[in-house]
Amino acid sequence: MKDRPIRTTVIGSYPFPAWLEFASQHLDQFGDADILEMQDDAVRAAIHDQVGAGLDVITDGEQTRLDFNLSFYGYLQGINPKVNVPRKWGPPAHDQRGKYQITGELSAPLGLGVVSEFQRLKKLAPSGPVLKASIPGPFTLSGRLQPNGQYPDRLAITNALIPIVRQELQQLVEAGCTEITVDEPSMSCYAYKSDTKAFVEIFNATVEAVYGKCRLSTHLCFGNYKGHPVGYRKMAPMFPDFLQFKVDEMHVEMANREYAELEVIGEIGKQMDVAVGIVDVKSYYIETVDNLVDSIHRCLKYVTPDRLSVAPDCGLSQTARWAAKQKLVNMVEAAQLVREEL
Repeated sequence: MKDRPIRTTVIGSYPFPAWLEFASQHLDQFGDADILEMQDDAVRAAIHDQVGAGLDVITDGEQTRLDFNLSFYGYLQGINPKVNVPRKWGPPAHDQRGKYQITGELSAPLGLGVVSEFQRLKKLAPSGPVLKASIPGPFTLSGRLQPNGQYPDRLAITNALIPIVRQELQQLVEAGCTEITVDEPSMSCYAYKSDTKAFVEIFNATVEAVYGKCRLSTHLCFGNYKGHPVGYRKMAPMFPDFLQFKVDEMHVEMANREYAELEVIGEIGKQMDVAVGIVDVKSYYIETVDNLVDSIHRCLKYVTPDRLSVAPDCGLSQTARWAAKQKLVNMVEAAQLVREEL
């Protein structure tokens, strides 16, 4: 169960400091010890901003990843590490992210790196906030891998990735992680044209070993690469099937969609806790505290305070740090004001 009503949380990623952006493009100028120190310092910066905002739940900001999930492919064996990018010029968008060629059996003998990320977070974070780890689900991870003769379609690739993600989840729990998000935006993006019952089976097979052993959540959104969505932005195709996900909390993107289909959180709230995205990570309008108080009141028409968490729509990695910081500060203040009304 949640530790308080209208809990304030985040998805996972946080903006890189400018110096980390620069350094990540010039890693050949740093030694191994320099890089380890830089990673610690970047996580400290993400912790500082989140704790300063007063969040109930924090992450490491995914500061040691190249992107939401790009770094995970560096841990996979059976793929060509070089990716062919189909379009390099013009407006930045999802079609500028190429696919990796599969060259053999997919495996990750050293894991996916999330356990070490959590251990670093646990070492550097102060006492107080809940520490959360996030990991992309197997269907989302499969999207950057090109089918071949051994894995003829995306489902075959996904099935090969399920035990890899499952093992990482088990090791996270063994490492003392009490809160985990299994991030599956690809499922929400493609629910309108896919077998949603099959998505439920994939998700539940992935988390079955840790369900009930930690606070488990999932994040459903419509994409946020370079601030752009990619999917058909309707919640309806996901439900009622997605209510069968084995999770304690389901997060849904709402702010960027002007709270369209907000009533769906009422159905979610009958089965599990619901985290509503009330901060638009794609917009540089800084929601005022009054704006966010109003948004929370709208959510409370459909779900009780004990079932409600509030968060940004997506991870904040594609939002400038100055904007992300103020958005979180205002969100926390708004949640506290509404709690005081209860």
